[in-house]
Amino acid sequence: MTGQTEVSTFREKNLFEPAMVEEVKERLAQLGPESERQWGKMNPAQMLAHCSAAMEMAMGKVSPPRILLGRLLGRLAKKSLIVNGTPMRRNAMTEKSCLVTDERDFLVERQRLHESIDRFATGGPEACTKHPHFFFGPLTPVEWAVLMYQHLDHHLRQFRV
Repeated sequence: MTGQTEVSTFREKNLFEPAMVEEVKERLAQLGPESERQWGKMNPAQMLAHCSAAMEMAMGKVSPPRILLGRLLGRLAKKSLIVNGTPMRRNAMTEKSCLVTDERDFLVERQRLHESIDRFATGGPEACTKHPHFFFGPLTPVEWAVLMYQHLDHHLRQFRV
């Protein structure tokens, strides 16, 4: 199956679809440095940096090892989240390399995330890593694109945008 066929037949929202990229960017534009979180510990700038780190993981810039819990439950969670489209739960597990606890510059981080989204979307399936996800295990490029949309949606909902 070619990447384009795979993208067009997958029913979930994903970052290979230009309309979904535009939706995410419009929502990012509504986020401000003082936006109030509904859950979690990150402020808006930290969340943006965290999302950029996740995008970098999807593109293979960071390749964390699988964790035991993921080896045990990853396939079931993958089916629920990626295949069935169940939204991510609040306070979901975070890979250590994607944790952001230091202070960040909101405008710098928002621009960095925009650039990461663009690199991922324009790179298409070839931009995705072949390294397994730390929790879900092996993912196809479209599954990565769905997961990245779901992850961004999760954090934008965290700040009501």
